[in-house]
Amino acid sequence: MDIQTLFAERIGGAAFGTSNAIYKFEKIKRAKAAARAQHPTVELLDFGVGEPDQMAPLPIREALKKAVDDPANRGYSDNGIDAFKNAAAEYMRIFLGVRNLDPNTEINHSIGSKPALAMLPLCFVNPGDTVITTVPGYPVLATHAAYLGGKVVKLPLLPQNKFYPDLNAIDADTARLAKLFYVNYPNNPTGAPPSEAFFDALIEFCTRHNILIVQDAAYATLVYGRPPLSILSRPGGKDVSVELHSMSKSYNMTGWRLGFVAGSARAVKAYAEVKDNIDSGQFKAIQVAACAGIADRALSDRIKDHYEGRLKKLAAALRADGADATMPGGTFFLYLAAPRGAGNQNFASAEEASQFLIREHLVSTVPWDDAGACLRFSATFESAGPHDDDRVIAELARRLRQANLRWS
Repeated sequence: MDIQTLFAERIGGAAFGTSNAIYKFEKIKRAKAAARAQHPTVELLDFGVGEPDQMAPLPIREALKKAVDDPANRGYSDNGIDAFKNAAAEYMRIFLGVRNLDPNTEINHSIGSKPALAMLPLCFVNPGDTVITTVPGYPVLATHAAYLGGKVVKLPLLPQNKFYPDLNAIDADTARLAKLFYVNYPNNPTGAPPSEAFFDALIEFCTRHNILIVQDAAYATLVYGRPPLSILSRPGGKDVSVELHSMSKSYNMTGWRLGFVAGSARAVKAYAEVKDNIDSGQFKAIQVAACAGIADRALSDRIKDHYEGRLKKLAAALRADGADATMPGGTFFLYLAAPRGAGNQNFASAEEASQFLIREHLVSTVPWDDAGACLRFSATFESAGPHDDDRVIAELARRLRQANLRWS
């Protein structure tokens, strides 16, 4: 039997697994391993981590311990328990001012945002349909739309547009053929916050062209210098949008795999229909545990304050080295133009700059070359505790000086 001839074209067909191309994050992983092997006594400063550095809040963990032993929580949860849907509706009201969500028809849980983003194209995309997405960004919805034979149109996020897509750059054919428009605010990796003006313009555009907005709000509570914002709170937003929320970032529940989809009742119903044929729901005890903290502003604010403090220190250290680093409006990421070189060496891309920093100075970042050469520093770096943050950032500053980077 020749299994190689059986692979679907969407993953490469007969060429699947034969390419020598290496994915960006695998290159980072290999560079980190090589740097550690070459310098075994030197601490690697990892600012490329994309997940929280702390455990979930104690009330949530304690609630899980209790819920695990409750016989009522055994068995499949299918499309979710009512308690979590109601708690999600309360979270949307308290944090985001969305007061008119029906938990029975306009909210459904997800086993994290990633599976929800993979399922939504199954609800809407036929071969030849168009999906609009932004780059740089999280590729899952676009990947699955392409798997289904859809056409993916990528809009760049550029500093001159404050990292919002230029809706005026969308041609008439794309607007006519598009079914989904994926956005992500607060934005990974740029850190751009949600904007009332942008959301209103997007709602008007998508209403006019009959396009469903998929707003990925995984970092919804991590907004700095302004209140958090939901697209569902804007006029007409709920009619033309679904918004995805996650417990991973707001509550340090990465790995627990829990979130929810909220918004247009018809779209949520379609998501629930597809989901019911893919999974059997997240463990009820995890949903019960989330109810203990999801609407607790004090818990979430402590996590937000942790990242905000670190981001300010990171930005200051990078500015002192000559980088154009500014405090982001949201997320736990700092996104900035990559250095052009170091000493007499020039970098052709952000990836080259990233590899140099890892291999030569044991400083790990994530490069993005989708819309200009940029690096992403994350405030989720490991340290021995709050008292140790200053030491880690001071060591970063020292290594940046040692690298002799040219930022402009």
